[in-house]
Amino acid sequence: MDNASARNMWGDFLDAHLEFAFEEAPKVFHFSDNEQDADHVVNLVIKNLKKSASFSLLGLQNRKEPLPKIGAFMVITDWNGKAKCIIRTTAVKLKPFFSITKEYVQLEGLGDKSLEHWKKYHWDYFTRELAPYERVPRDSMIVVCVEFEKVYG
Repeated sequence: MDNASARNMWGDFLDAHLEFAFEEAPKVFHFSDNEQDADHVVNLVIKNLKKSASFSLLGLQNRKEPLPKIGAFMVITDWNGKAKCIIRTTAVKLKPFFSITKEYVQLEGLGDKSLEHWKKYHWDYFTRELAPYERVPRDSMIVVCVEFEKVYG
């Protein structure tokens, strides 16, 4: 973890929660691929309005990133890398894009919380994410649905 504000926040969290002192250092992460969305979304997490995030399996594979693990911690930052909160993964499910439900979309807390908004937002994001790998999203693509709880911040 080379982000000083994330290191400081993790240290403060561990001071208050010694039972996690032997956890591996959390991943430091900001949501989305642009400043406006990243800063907006982290504020939804802070307010407990966002309790899930969705990733394309293909994107994770192309970046050689592992699947999120249940119980793992993440320090969430704003676009500029300032630590804002810590979350802990509570569930990870793999689902085809076409099978995402209204109930799941509610946990994600984006826009008007409609399935239509979620699908357009994520289709556009996955299109940008996969373009460098010369891949495109498909209705049958696997989405990594990650549920989490805010534990600090």
